[in-house]
Amino acid sequence: MDLSTKIAGINLENPLMPAAGPLVGDYEKIMAITSFRVGAVVTKTISTSAANVPRPCIYGDKNRIMNAELWSEFPPEKWIDDILPKLKGQLNIPIIISAGYTMEDMKLLIPKLDRYADAFEISTHYVGRDVKVIGKIVKTIRKNTDKPIFMKISPHIPDPVGFAKVVKENGGNGIVAINSLGPTMMIDISKREVLMGNKNGQLWSSGPVIKPTALAIVNTIREAVEDFTIIGTGGIATADDIIEFLLAGADAVQMLSSAMIWGKDLYEKLIKELPQALERYGFTSIDEVIKTRLKKGSEKYDIKYPIVDSNKCTGCSLCEKICPYFAMKVKDTAKTNEEKCFGCGLCESRCPVKAISGILKG
Repeated sequence: MDLSTKIAGINLENPLMPAAGPLVGDYEKIMAITSFRVGAVVTKTISTSAANVPRPCIYGDKNRIMNAELWSEFPPEKWIDDILPKLKGQLNIPIIISAGYTMEDMKLLIPKLDRYADAFEISTHYVGRDVKVIGKIVKTIRKNTDKPIFMKISPHIPDPVGFAKVVKENGGNGIVAINSLGPTMMIDISKREVLMGNKNGQLWSSGPVIKPTALAIVNTIREAVEDFTIIGTGGIATADDIIEFLLAGADAVQMLSSAMIWGKDLYEKLIKELPQALERYGFTSIDEVIKTRLKKGSEKYDIKYPIVDSNKCTGCSLCEKICPYFAMKVKDTAKTNEEKCFGCGLCESRCPVKAISGILKG
């Protein structure tokens, strides 16, 4: 099975790489992650000064990471004089250097980082929503490097297409979509205080919980901007997730939060599982997935009623409890009152034994 792909002309043996964050925060961490056979490596975001990170700073559960992490806790000199030279001498996969944030930061950082980079990923998390500012940042970077430039878009940007077009018009090669979602908050009721966060009690959320948003932004950009690299990130936890992002329009993907939830060896696990997942869905290569046009169909307004398989139905009554239209009743098995049913599909999506069909696509 051919797992190879390309991002802005850079060859990757497989489409999975880490996203910028704590797992790629120094030489030892990066070398550990590359041992899992990732297609490329991305560094933690380097800025013009070391970040002063509040502690504790990371909370995880089964579908999300919430964090008050910032950029690298090391000054740029540590990366330029120590970490990056060692990586360049050791790695045989592409090194994507994550850097941030402002136009002035780029003037200082890019010339010093350029010799070690195969490409740059630029975080825009703290530079606002004005795409004109983004354009100026890209233009500044392009004056200082001929390497591919990928601008990372935050989900709060109101016009993802406008963002992508400005990046392309000013010399950028692609987009990384998306950054963490926020601000968000966690409250400890017993203590009447926020659990962790910055001085405002705020955190940023990532992981499987933001996957639907990430997929939509990736697809929105892909359908509007041609000949443009998209690296999808935000919620990848399985080989199927990788395929979904590729179908949505990504050329490669990044994962970080799920490896922090379930273990760093998840990178190796997904790469091993990816060929079987591709085969299961009838694909012969990553390139074939990328070239497959995602079907959307059209809006329909006629009602389809639930079809209940009485042999599968266990009578658990979940469909009755959750039905927004009070149309489901359960005695021995589920029954639909078609006069009340709206054909919304919730019962089918939530049935734990897949006994309900007939409404949703597929």
